[in-house]
Amino acid sequence: MKRKIDSYLQQWKQLPQHKPLVVRGARQVGKTFSIREFGGQYASFIEVNFITHPEFKQAFSQGYSADAVTKQLSFLNPTFRFVPDDTLIFFDELQEFPDCATSLKFFSEDGRYDVICSGSMMGLNYKDITSNSVGYKTDFTMYSIDFEEFLWAKGYTEEHVNDLYQHLETLTPFSIVEMDVMNNLFLEYAVVGGMPAIVKQFIETDNFSGILEMQRQLVADYEEDITKYAQGMDKAKIKNVYRHIPFFLSKENKKFQITQVAAHARNREYVGCVDWLRDAGIVNVCHCLNFPELPLKGNYNSAKYKIYYHDNGMLMANLDEESAQDLRRNKNLGVYKGAVYENIVSEALVKMGYPIYYYKKENAQLEMDFFLRDADSLIPVEVKANDKVSASLNNLIKSDSYPDVRYGIKLCRKNIGFNGKFYTFPYFCTFLLRRWLQNRSERA
Repeated sequence: MKRKIDSYLQQWKQLPQHKPLVVRGARQVGKTFSIREFGGQYASFIEVNFITHPEFKQAFSQGYSADAVTKQLSFLNPTFRFVPDDTLIFFDELQEFPDCATSLKFFSEDGRYDVICSGSMMGLNYKDITSNSVGYKTDFTMYSIDFEEFLWAKGYTEEHVNDLYQHLETLTPFSIVEMDVMNNLFLEYAVVGGMPAIVKQFIETDNFSGILEMQRQLVADYEEDITKYAQGMDKAKIKNVYRHIPFFLSKENKKFQITQVAAHARNREYVGCVDWLRDAGIVNVCHCLNFPELPLKGNYNSAKYKIYYHDNGMLMANLDEESAQDLRRNKNLGVYKGAVYENIVSEALVKMGYPIYYYKKENAQLEMDFFLRDADSLIPVEVKANDKVSASLNNLIKSDSYPDVRYGIKLCRKNIGFNGKFYTFPYFCTFLLRRWLQNRSERA
């Protein structure tokens, strides 16, 4: 399946004197597959996997220079060929031997070989690395398949995507056919999620059979990794936080509260658990703004937050049995409707590179799901499971108390529109928002 990292890797390769690349991401988002495919362009592609071949850790026993490492690798595997200027060395499962990253500085200075490291963000703790080669590497975070990549997997082209975008650009409503088709595709994506193996299964079979089992197995794999990699942490508490995410998302107030995770739970007992899950790449944390104004950075309460799954398929796997069956058979989102839409929008925003924030005014009926920004405006983004508009969106735009808010965005199942205060876009257009906002700023 075509992935966005494919074009990124091509651009990286063309950069003069490009630095070694570290590709990080959650388990099974497709890192290894994409790098292997890219490696086929080289005269020699050398894959070093520290899980399947732990003996490769010995390759660094004589030092971290490019000559020392390649010499030891050639002894460990005499079929390896190191062709100057046409070799890609791929160090996979970096979390099993993070000290490998120390060599990146020396490979960068040597310049004869391209180097890519990859690993799960679980267990990747750069504090454990002898020297993390700061200034001598490029970091790239890979996510699961976004909706645009899902469309590519379903056979849609760049032309189709550009056509969708032109509707936003010109505020031209979609036809009935376009709305029906895209809404159905988006619902499929919401149910399947974006983990490549699961998407591949769905595309090949064209039904949901076996999808839930695959999603639940992945959740079990994540919990197994928590047990393996959460060094120095209370692993049971991390799992407890992870398992309670659907409970809070199903509530009207989706704020995560440690005190409701377990009987007599205290915040101080769970210090670091949420941070660990976020750093592992398996949840997205959405902080509450102190006040809806610019700048966003630093303008939030670190003790108030919502937690979303990094991939909507993981939410599907954690729904109760009845909801999961109803969703697949009848496409009924039930009590989790708001949770599904919010989770999938949060996921899309993170994949576009946005930090995510929400706002809820204490003791008042003013709250907003997300915020974006353009060159000079703070933009409230309302995610509606129904077609109604909350008073909060109108109040944020109209009130003189929020001068940074000039317009807003409502995401729902309705067609494109603009009423002079906020833009209405269908959910399936969420992945186009960054492109739209950038072009809007350039036109202003």
